[in-house]
Amino acid sequence: MAPRLELNLSELLTFDPNGGLIHFAGQRVLLLDPVALGLLRKELIGTVGMTAARGILTRLGFAHGWRTAETMKGSFPWEDESQWRRAGGRLHTLQGQVVLEPVERHAEDGPEPFAEALWHHSYESEQHLLHLGKAEEPVCWALTGFASGYMSYCNGKPVYCIETRCVGKGDPVCQILGKPEEEWSPECREALRFYETQCMEGALAQVTEALKQAERKLRAKRQTLARVSGVPEDPAGMVERTEAMKQVLSLARRAAKVDSTVLITGESGVGKERVARLIHEESGRAHKAFVAVNCAAVTESLLESELFGHARGAFTGATHDRPGLFEAAHGGTLFLDEVGEVPASMQAKLLRVLQEKEVRRVGENQSRKVDVRVVAATNRNLAAEVVSGRFRQDLYYRLRVIELKVPPLRERRDDILPLARMLLAEATERLGRRVSGLSPEAADQLLRYGWPGNVRELGNAIERAVALCEGNRVERDDLPEEVRAAPPSLVPGESPRTLEAMEREYILAVLAQNGGNRARTAEQLDIGVATLYRKLKQYGEPEAPN
Repeated sequence: MAPRLELNLSELLTFDPNGGLIHFAGQRVLLLDPVALGLLRKELIGTVGMTAARGILTRLGFAHGWRTAETMKGSFPWEDESQWRRAGGRLHTLQGQVVLEPVERHAEDGPEPFAEALWHHSYESEQHLLHLGKAEEPVCWALTGFASGYMSYCNGKPVYCIETRCVGKGDPVCQILGKPEEEWSPECREALRFYETQCMEGALAQVTEALKQAERKLRAKRQTLARVSGVPEDPAGMVERTEAMKQVLSLARRAAKVDSTVLITGESGVGKERVARLIHEESGRAHKAFVAVNCAAVTESLLESELFGHARGAFTGATHDRPGLFEAAHGGTLFLDEVGEVPASMQAKLLRVLQEKEVRRVGENQSRKVDVRVVAATNRNLAAEVVSGRFRQDLYYRLRVIELKVPPLRERRDDILPLARMLLAEATERLGRRVSGLSPEAADQLLRYGWPGNVRELGNAIERAVALCEGNRVERDDLPEEVRAAPPSLVPGESPRTLEAMEREYILAVLAQNGGNRARTAEQLDIGVATLYRKLKQYGEPEAPN
């Protein structure tokens, strides 16, 4: 009788009756409760998602099967290689994982598959139903991985099993088919990806969900900060006191209702990404991901792979298939920041994706449909770039279906202090400081400065001030040196004031700061007390004693 039929548990399993190590076919093994494995499965799915968990358990089973085949090869005096290769199913049963029933085929049934079997009492389908309920797809992931690993080692080439029926999804029995990798049809490639080292689609789905959750938390945080700072809350954390900014945000909200491509222009630091987020959050795509990429921060050689993805083996280091950011943003919004930095070689490819609404991964011939709303931003004058030949005219017009021009902060003077108060509330919470507001001198100095770095520079200045201030409010001396040194500036449209009027206002402000103490005021102004009394008399102020 063939050794395969003589395999039995009493010969394979050895253990010390007094306790200790257990061996199966000469190798140490562990006894694991299937319910514990079921709880592990549930925890994996809850932590990394169904797709990534399936990939992990499939590859774990593959390693187990490979190791078992490697061990069994030299454990018995097999009469021929075929018996050793066919022993995997019997070992699967003896290990208590599943009860295997070979499938008998007749000539009229067509060509016999490389491997085929029915599985009864699968511990995986049992545990999946117990902890997670009925599934939509087969769930015997580690078991199919074991069969694939065993046969791959025995045959010296990749042999993969796919479960065609599964009790875990409501079928009366589990059934598997095994074939060499090259014999599987393209339609089955989707199932084979779970044997890859990394299952990026699963990880990508988790990243997408994490991004959405982070966006919801940030939205709630902005609402809280708005209440603390006293600045009316805006869905994108924007402040709109000036008429120019009100027009920009009004147009952004109207653009959000359609799927047209939007180009946001403006100097660095004006808040172009926040405008893009506003468009996303007020669109019908708000329940999907907002994915942002800075085109200037990615090297030319990697930008195509970053945006469109790549196939395994497409270039050195491409060890697995990887979807790009267009696929990650499917159903949502893709924000292309600094789009003016996209190299000329990539501009034509980006234009094709925008026109055809499909991407082709690097190293693949297959095109994949994507449903993505594209919002682009740049601090460059793209019209001038087109004239100079550095930017494609057709791509420029494709991106500029709707254009939003965000004005610089120096043209939004009425927005400076509300923005500063909101940024101060953010900084105090982030740094754990108790700072309640701005002193009049600090607020005045913020209005004097030109803010060449726009809102980003204002945020940095406020954070510095919150970190360094010693009291419960930001003083003038807490601001950066360049802000403190800013001279008075004229408000557009305001008539110049006389030196006498400015002197009067300043003297009265210092007097008020000192609580009416004339001696201290004269000392700070570096004038005599008599001179101060004379000026106060000119201003019509009462000459009360100190």
